Amino acid sequence: MSKYNALWSFVSQQDGTTVTLSFAEIEQAAGVPLDHSFLSYKKELIDYGWQVEKISLKKKTVKFKRR
Repeated sequence: MSKYNALWSFVSQQDGTTVTLSFAEIEQAAGVPLDHSFLSYKKELIDYGWQVEKISLKKKTVKFKRR
């Protein structure tokens, strides 16, 4: 079980083709602090029909896109 399963489930329940979440929103949905390991775990999101489209360190957001 991935530490980001709660986040993947949250994203997969969103309407539309894209969703942008702040780092704080991601931490709240995931229930764990966002860290560098997110880059390794993000490929799991494909199993939920989504992918990470863009990570903005300046805006502190992640844009997810439905596959």
